[in-house]
Amino acid sequence: MIRTVLLDATTFGGDRVDVRIAGGVVAEVLPAGSLTPAPGEEPLVLTGHLLGPAFAEPHAHLDKAYTADAVPNPAGDLPGAVRGWREHRSRLSAADFEERAVRGALAALVKGTTAVRTHVGGPGVDFTALAGLVAARKRLAGLVDVQIVAMGAPLTGPDASAGRAELERALDEGVDVIGGVPHGEHDPVAAMRYCLDLAVRRDRPVDLHMDEHLRPDLDLAALAGLVSALRSTGESVPDVTAGHCVSLVTQAPETQARVAAALAAAGIAVVTCPQTNLWLQGRGQPVATPRGLAPVAALLDAGCLVAAGGDNVQDAFNPAGNGDALDVALLLMLAAHLGAASAADAVSRTARRVMGLPAAGVEAGARADLVALPAASLREAIAERPAARLVLKDGVVVSRTTLQHTFPTGHTFPTGQAFSDGQAG
Repeated sequence: MIRTVLLDATTFGGDRVDVRIAGGVVAEVLPAGSLTPAPGEEPLVLTGHLLGPAFAEPHAHLDKAYTADAVPNPAGDLPGAVRGWREHRSRLSAADFEERAVRGALAALVKGTTAVRTHVGGPGVDFTALAGLVAARKRLAGLVDVQIVAMGAPLTGPDASAGRAELERALDEGVDVIGGVPHGEHDPVAAMRYCLDLAVRRDRPVDLHMDEHLRPDLDLAALAGLVSALRSTGESVPDVTAGHCVSLVTQAPETQARVAAALAAAGIAVVTCPQTNLWLQGRGQPVATPRGLAPVAALLDAGCLVAAGGDNVQDAFNPAGNGDALDVALLLMLAAHLGAASAADAVSRTARRVMGLPAAGVEAGARADLVALPAASLREAIAERPAARLVLKDGVVVSRTTLQHTFPTGHTFPTGQAFSDGQAG
């Protein structure tokens, strides 16, 4: 059994602690200076570093990662990105999808992310991409937990039988979660109903792209009604997640509050994607351009579970993504007006809850998926987004990034202390 002792770390909440890890789980958390490593335990001194739950990515598209230079999107909007990707993806092999997915997951890992939920396809399931992602998931075992969502389409209309058959096939070929894009369907309500019925029948979670536009029409309320009705029958309903939820921001405050309350009552989690939706949305409104992301404050006020994802990594949908959860947290502070603690929670603890993963963090009994950052506070960590990070997966150090600044004048750069092995001095 691997046993590790983390010495003199500062929790995200500001407490200085020693942490003992055994068997991939946090066994003890005591005030700093309390623990002495036992024989066979690996000590790691984290003086000057924040220690908290590793980040989790609840909404990614690893099949599209790193294709920005190959897939033009002159309009910069969502329809343009979809058109460009649809034309380009037919040229790619499963091996290409695999390599870019592994690259994207490892880029997130070195920044502190140990779990990724990635959608595949759109529109419709791309089985070449799926084969690549399944292979990537196998290669990443022990480093990054990967969940795959199939974006089924069409699920209604004249070609519904083909789309539904593809989604069923995807579940048989390694997909973990049922997905789709109701606002792109002939009948959004029927598409949502089908996904929920399939989820009950196959016992799989549902994660839908919802209302990714700034039109006044809104499918979220119907989704909440469908889930609530299903739960009222006594049926065991798998977890349901609504991604994006952009058009809710165009609604009046009372409508936002009503829909948010309905989502909370139905137990539907929301994943907002500030990077991609700030890039794609609002381009047709040059005056008082809308922020193009879900109204996070209204959702939280209603008690809705809200996580945040980076979404796309350097593709036609977001040419600037890089897999860093702290970039997402920064945008939650700046664009959604969250405090640092709430922003960090959305990309760590809450993201793991949305993904159905065991709780991780600096608490006894939690999974030892942890990240250490050279910063004095969460606010500073989000502001600075330091490159130097230590990442543990199930109590094992899986990534360690150090950084050294040099100046010809001999000056030093005061950015926290380096990670060190051995007893705290």
